[in-house]
Amino acid sequence: MVRLFAFTILELAANAVGLLVAAWLLPNFRMDVIGFVLVVALFTLAKFILGPLMFKLSFKYVRALNGGVALVTTFVGLLVTSWLTDHLAISGVSTWVLSTLIVWLCGVIAAIVLPIFLFKKALSGPSNGRPLPPIV
Repeated sequence: MVRLFAFTILELAANAVGLLVAAWLLPNFRMDVIGFVLVVALFTLAKFILGPLMFKLSFKYVRALNGGVALVTTFVGLLVTSWLTDHLAISGVSTWVLSTLIVWLCGVIAAIVLPIFLFKKALSGPSNGRPLPPIV
């Protein structure tokens, strides 16, 4: 249960970073400040629901798509979020492609870097100062 909570917090933070970077870099990627929390929550929920579904469908029908499941899930998550709320607007094919890549890449980088900062105390191990063995 703790791992699920930690994973959810990490995923929300990583998606927030990715969406903010895309909004900062792409002029046709608009997200308002008031709806930012809603956009991050909907996008994360869409990815949680669509991720396993996309993987299963790609494994069953298009094996070549297995490596790109995260990119497809990110794209569909952005699409669903923009349909469900007026707080996210993406226009233009190039903006859709670039925003998918930016949100996915920032999410990957944040998933690597954020645990060091968010869960530093938990990762440092017991109070005797010895670090825990790596989780494989």
